[in-house]
Amino acid sequence: MEELTLTTPALLFSAISLIMLAYTNRFLAYAAVIRNLRDKYLQRKEASLIRQINNLKLRLNLTRQMQIFGITSLLFCVLTMFLIYIDYHVIAVWVFGLALLLLIISLAFLIWEIQISSKALKHHLSDIEEDLKQR
Repeated sequence: MEELTLTTPALLFSAISLIMLAYTNRFLAYAAVIRNLRDKYLQRKEASLIRQINNLKLRLNLTRQMQIFGITSLLFCVLTMFLIYIDYHVIAVWVFGLALLLLIISLAFLIWEIQISSKALKHHLSDIEEDLKQR
């Protein structure tokens, strides 16, 4: 294996930063939708709104997990750079491997969340299609 240098973990900085920006945007979008649904629910207490709120709670939780694993991955990349700087190369390799594993977990949560989001949108579309058929 080639020796791990300072530039290797540094390469992940921009990727993780962009991923974290995307995660934060998802989080903010869900927060706005939840506030909107809450207001709708207070006006008319429909079961469909409760299902949507529960779906969003799960997606919000997954987004939080994505953020936690992504941030921890970034933290371990920084720790890897520090370990390389103080010549602890063997430990740095293991810490960097852990950082990559955490990033993989974060991305796996993203895939799960996208699957749930897609199903929710399909339900909305089928509701619209059924309404149009009834007209």
